[in-house]
Amino acid sequence: MFTSLRVTLVLTLGALTLPLVGATVVGASAAPPQCIVSLSPTATSTLFAIGAGSQVQAVDEYSNYPAAALALSKRHKINALSPSLEAILGICKVSAHHPSTKPDLVIISYDPSDFQQKLAAQGIKVVQENAATSVANALAQIRQIGALTGHTQRADALAATMNRTIAAEIASVPAHPKKRISVFYEITYNPYYSLTSSTFVGSIMKKMGVINIADGNSTTTAAGYPELSPEYILSANPSLIFLAGDATAASVATRPGFRNIAAVKEGNVVELNADIASQWGPRLVDLVSQIAREVKHVEGEPTK
Repeated sequence: MFTSLRVTLVLTLGALTLPLVGATVVGASAAPPQCIVSLSPTATSTLFAIGAGSQVQAVDEYSNYPAAALALSKRHKINALSPSLEAILGICKVSAHHPSTKPDLVIISYDPSDFQQKLAAQGIKVVQENAATSVANALAQIRQIGALTGHTQRADALAATMNRTIAAEIASVPAHPKKRISVFYEITYNPYYSLTSSTFVGSIMKKMGVINIADGNSTTTAAGYPELSPEYILSANPSLIFLAGDATAASVATRPGFRNIAAVKEGNVVELNADIASQWGPRLVDLVSQIAREVKHVEGEPTK
């Protein structure tokens, strides 16, 4: 049903049981890699943020940040949902520092058809960093990429700065015991997939004191990402709507009955950057900042 890697990763945020850093490493250890291939938009942005960008020679088609990564994605056009083993094996430039066309490190966040094991069988070191389930988990992954690439100090500094900023943003939302702010976080439209407070992003919103309407319609099989019916959303009447997919505030207002929802009537339908909302790397701070800003802006309903 879903063909986008972005949506695939969003729907697995918090739905996995992960080790401490949410990663598995396969392959022999070596000196800092000279040819890195990133098939994870989150890892790609992290690599460039910690100073490892010059070691990255190829990225997947969804790795569009920063600009240098976007240029690489256009050059190679790798589909991370169905990557070509042959293409990856011949993707690196041969040089005195790297006398092989094989990458010496591949980072993935999704493992289609046991791609990780296929790469490892070719002697390639592979790191799978699954979707983070908490802020601490996301920061641990950044530190791990730093250790793997020879940029430990910058990665540690980035993680520490992010941790302080995220904590400050959450703390900036004043307690609001006399008002109720209900939120609908839309991942996809038709069907309406949302997320509950048990997920990574949902847990951050919960710390800001909001009521997540998806919490009342979650099941074990949904793994924190339930499908909501239009009727349920209308009856919940959220005071704030976040759009993490391709929908717009204008399109939401045209849906049957939605113009009567409090969030639509009061102009509290917020379009998030879909790429940032599906990642857990350096730009996570931007997502938390925007959510905090919007929560502080909403009047909400008086508590009874």
